[in-house]
Amino acid sequence: MTALAPLPFESPATEHDLEVMREQLGRDMRGVVSIARRCGCGRPAVVRTAPRLEDGTPFPTSLYLTLPWLTLEISRLESGGLMAELTERLATDDELATGYQRAHERYLARREEVGEAEEVDHVSAGGMPTRVKCLHALAGQALAEGPGINPVADEVLATIDGVLPQLVCRCGTAELAEPVKPTGAEGAPGSAPVAAIDCGTNSIRLLIARREEGTGVLIDLERHLEMVRLGLDVDRTGRFDPVAIERTLDAARRYQQLIEHHGVAPSDVRFVATSATRDASNRDDFIEGIREILGVTPEVITGDEEAALSFRGAVSTVGDLPEGPRLVVDIGGGSTELVLGTETPSHRISMNIGSVRLTERHLATDPPTAAEVAAATADVDALLDQAAAVVPLEQASALVGVAGTVTTVTGVALGLEEYRPDVTHGARLRIEEVERLCRDLLSQTREQRASHRLIHPGRIDVIGAGALIWSRIMQRVAAASGITDTRTSEHDILDGIALDLLDRVA
Repeated sequence: MTALAPLPFESPATEHDLEVMREQLGRDMRGVVSIARRCGCGRPAVVRTAPRLEDGTPFPTSLYLTLPWLTLEISRLESGGLMAELTERLATDDELATGYQRAHERYLARREEVGEAEEVDHVSAGGMPTRVKCLHALAGQALAEGPGINPVADEVLATIDGVLPQLVCRCGTAELAEPVKPTGAEGAPGSAPVAAIDCGTNSIRLLIARREEGTGVLIDLERHLEMVRLGLDVDRTGRFDPVAIERTLDAARRYQQLIEHHGVAPSDVRFVATSATRDASNRDDFIEGIREILGVTPEVITGDEEAALSFRGAVSTVGDLPEGPRLVVDIGGGSTELVLGTETPSHRISMNIGSVRLTERHLATDPPTAAEVAAATADVDALLDQAAAVVPLEQASALVGVAGTVTTVTGVALGLEEYRPDVTHGARLRIEEVERLCRDLLSQTREQRASHRLIHPGRIDVIGAGALIWSRIMQRVAAASGITDTRTSEHDILDGIALDLLDRVA
């Protein structure tokens, strides 16, 4: 590539800029070369950094987005599944893919202008040139270079008010906005915020919340989900795939920005890892990566503790449940928990089966063959036989389902065009109707499932297995207890973690 024209908005970084960046990020910005783009109020928005930091660490993201309000806007877009959609388009849209390849080459050329780091010679940022895995990095390039350089980032930025054609100030004042202060209803004070992270086989989720003073109600400040498939092939290999680890660490970096923005103290962050991390022989690589990013050590909790946290999160928010024991079912990617209790769990079990694990073991064909479905069903039923010996299903007065499989099935059953947790939460459905839908999802091709717009792209290939697990559980519980309907809760282990944290800091 020929020599590039200078970055159109570049300016020197002053001592005041360094102070502002420290407030923006909650830490010192390392490797600063210049300010590649400023907010309309003059504060740094994109920082140009050296490819090798002061301590010798290679740093490929050489155009780093620091502007808090824009970082949050992009994080919300990422949590909605936009990266997966854009990656799919790269495979079919030749014009978009060609422009993205050019953006990748330009990123490398820009970095060579300010230094070298052979470890990242051919690595640009944001997943370029074949994937979209970090919109923040892509936005940094687009803002620094101007429109027409990165077509993927241009599309994303065009959806955010105040970015194009000029980057206007949405910071509120000329001074850096005050940290978020917790308030309750009508401005009443509340607890300081805590951050709960649940990392499972298929997804990683973040909840930043506080407790409202007086009522004790959990108030969401941020709730995000990213489909990272950390447990890819763990059932077969017994190890994490390095690419899956990196996907998950990327998500953790974005979560850390949100945690810093809300002023959550490190002591008030809890990272819980579940089924896949329990099973992976190289889990220490993943744990160390999380520790470096978040400053906390992931807790690889037992199945029993996972069950207790799920129970607390679920039953604390669903109203109109009958008296007596409630059975909470949490279907994850690698494991499924059954928890029975009234206010607290009295019986619990964690079964080593989930939507990802069952898919990888049995459901290889699209759509699954009758033989594959039979083998998967036998696997689930054998584990339910064991569960029924531990958890007295006949005592259940209500059946409450939580987590992605159940909430997705509920959304489809309700005929939603888009995912609406405010509608699915607390929904009451007839078991026989849900069973029918579960059979349909299991028998459909991936393309047919994708026609349901509310199914997250990262769940399309495994929702059939999850639906099978849910169907077999509903049948078993209905036969044992006489229950005829099921309730859905959008609140689960993530809320349980946050409530447990708030108890500790109270």
